[in-house]
Amino acid sequence: MPLNVDQILDRRRLKRKLTFWRLFTIAVAVVAVAVVSGRSGGGLVGENHVARLNVSGLILEDYERDEALKKVAEDNTAKALVVYINSPGGTVVGGEALYHKLKDVGEKKPVITLMGGVAASAGYMTALAAEYIFAREGTVTGSIGVLMQTADMTELLAKIGVKPESVKSHPLKAQPNPLEPFTPEAREATKDVVMDLFNMFVDLVAERRKMDRAEAMKLSDGRIFTGRQALENGLVDAIGGEPEARKWLAEAHKIPESIPMKNVEIKRKSLFWSDILDLTVGKTLFSERLTLDGLISLWQPDVR
Repeated sequence: MPLNVDQILDRRRLKRKLTFWRLFTIAVAVVAVAVVSGRSGGGLVGENHVARLNVSGLILEDYERDEALKKVAEDNTAKALVVYINSPGGTVVGGEALYHKLKDVGEKKPVITLMGGVAASAGYMTALAAEYIFAREGTVTGSIGVLMQTADMTELLAKIGVKPESVKSHPLKAQPNPLEPFTPEAREATKDVVMDLFNMFVDLVAERRKMDRAEAMKLSDGRIFTGRQALENGLVDAIGGEPEARKWLAEAHKIPESIPMKNVEIKRKSLFWSDILDLTVGKTLFSERLTLDGLISLWQPDVR
């Protein structure tokens, strides 16, 4: 049956629309690939590379980060992992968890650390998981120790006519507590907890840096070190940055300097409005340090 003029024109318009949407789909796919490639630090899927993990800010427990590191450990195209640290520390458990995840990666491929401006407390604990540690001469590191802070607000509350009351199973329950005096017994029990975790930290330093425990203890009095001082005291292995790290990988593990770096992709779950408000308003109203749960290993310079 022959087509009339209108039908022919309709068919041509339909073909033009189909051609447009096909080209549009291809263009979107190309852009998506480019974006993913850019976010991952370049390189084709399945290409040999050196993975790069950035650790910045406060170090906390992070399930999504741990899952990403598990994938790095299992990825045969990731020939090594370079961990860039710029952190004053965080919670003890946060540093411990990241340390163990990096050690798991290190059982399958080389892991090295690059220290940035600050890699102190739990940041240094994290660095200890690496086979080789680089620092800048001006890096602030060390601050090996554990901290628990509280405040006695009882006198202030008494002045404004507030008398806190509590019913507890034992006097040591919920201690330290800003609403109650810090008794000698509570202080001693809290110190025992702090010192137990401190000894764990010192043991890590002695084991990973291959030094006598007495020497590790001497360096673990809470003081900070520059990168130069850390090198002199055996807390780091070399002074340098990414070029020096790549050169070391080439010499020690035959990993060519020519293969690309690729950022470790951490897939985050979408935030609900309550999470967004907490991250924005919460951090505006309260110091980030005050939101840390548990014992902390954190370099806190005096800003008075």
